[in-house]
Amino acid sequence: MKNSIALFILLLIVSSCKEEKKETIKELSIAEKIANAHGFEHWNKVKSFEFTFGGKADDPQSGRAWVWNPKTNDIKLVRDSVVTVYNRNNMDSIALKADRGFINDKFWALIPFQLIWDEGTTISEVEKSQSPIKKEKLNKITILYSNEGGYTPGDAYDIYFDDNYIIKEWSYREGNTTEPSLSNTFENYQEFNGIKIALEHKKAEGDWNLLLRNIKVVLEE
Repeated sequence: MKNSIALFILLLIVSSCKEEKKETIKELSIAEKIANAHGFEHWNKVKSFEFTFGGKADDPQSGRAWVWNPKTNDIKLVRDSVVTVYNRNNMDSIALKADRGFINDKFWALIPFQLIWDEGTTISEVEKSQSPIKKEKLNKITILYSNEGGYTPGDAYDIYFDDNYIIKEWSYREGNTTEPSLSNTFENYQEFNGIKIALEHKKAEGDWNLLLRNIKVVLEE
């Protein structure tokens, strides 16, 4: 009888511990789910991230070519054969001018991670909505930036993503205006050491296509 009582008490303790563990499991935010779907778990191993923003596919010298070491915040920009090197922890007026381009271009390349990195933002609840370009029924969130700080305070982005949390389109709304200032697709995804990046961004009209090229993700050994 004593053994039965002891066993019963032990089972209650084990069951209670399991319930406590279930309660301590943190539910991922929508930003974390989107970031993870694009390979965010690999980012802490990244030694350098290289990419070219814009330009033409048949002109290797066009666009802005960046090399970023996220561990040290060292940055190199090559544009029109002019090289600018700086560290984001110690910038002068020349570096500040280049850094505006870096922040913009990095945002296009790594928007799934910016949802986690950027401070002073508000992210809406998920809703179903028709995408602006391909008119697909997708999940949508809106990220709104604070009116203070940053290079473009008060801006808003409507992010459209599928059920696998992969971003398909977005709309940029300068100053949180009602009508989009720009809408475009995220397509031709490729994976670089586990990190998924959309290489093409097209508008609904014309042959406009913003390219991300020459991407190289180097991991620490």
